[in-house]
Amino acid sequence: MEKLISFDIKADFGMLKKPDTNEPVYLTFNMLHKPALLGILGAIAGLKGFQKNGELPEYFEKLKNIRVGIMPLPKNENSEKSYHENGNFTKTIIKYNNTTGMASEETGGNLIIAEQTLIAPAFRCFVLLDETIKEQKKLTTNLLSYQSEFVPYLGKNDCSLWWENAKEVAYTDFTPNGDFKIDSLFVKEEAVKNGKKSPRYIPGQIRSLENLPFMFFENLPVSYLGKPLFQYDYKPFAFTNYELKEEYTLPDSLSLIKLKSNEIIQLF
Repeated sequence: MEKLISFDIKADFGMLKKPDTNEPVYLTFNMLHKPALLGILGAIAGLKGFQKNGELPEYFEKLKNIRVGIMPLPKNENSEKSYHENGNFTKTIIKYNNTTGMASEETGGNLIIAEQTLIAPAFRCFVLLDETIKEQKKLTTNLLSYQSEFVPYLGKNDCSLWWENAKEVAYTDFTPNGDFKIDSLFVKEEAVKNGKKSPRYIPGQIRSLENLPFMFFENLPVSYLGKPLFQYDYKPFAFTNYELKEEYTLPDSLSLIKLKSNEIIQLF
């Protein structure tokens, strides 16, 4: 039996390194992506990570077919705190020395590293789990009981995280029947500007600066390509508060679901 589990991830820092950047600074993805989320779930379930060059980790092999949904954590109704600005998280550059002697061939073996780092990233994650599969049943139990076999982290082991607000949520499949808004990240096949519904402006109406329309885009990893390098496989994602037209084209292979809270989430 499948269950949709929702939980909120928070960390003081995060570094989801982009593999195509090196000098003078390592850059981070802004949004949590699926391979990183599967790594977090693997740590919670006690599945092994990368062990051997040229082989995918156990957690990915066991969990790669799980469908997930991801959204930047919304503002709490009882708090003024905002975790992000229109999908963008605050970032800073952190510099440190790697003095292990194995990071640089220069005299002294010291390497000065500069990393772009997310500050206080927070995401709401949705995972559709099948309890007839052993690993997924254990993952369901651990998520709901706040237990983890290994310490989960956001991109690197310096950035430990924890989760809260874990619960099973009811949902129904969603097919657009009129204009609609997707509350999570979603994979786009066509330009969002061609499918967005133009906001209705009423003369004399005062608009809140917090609710101005926005669109955020980022190419994010969804899986790994084949041997020997296992590079990321990317898809274009969008996050927006615009309503979309009923005829806006979304990937047929991905599904939309609607929660009791009326939020619409894309599972991929």
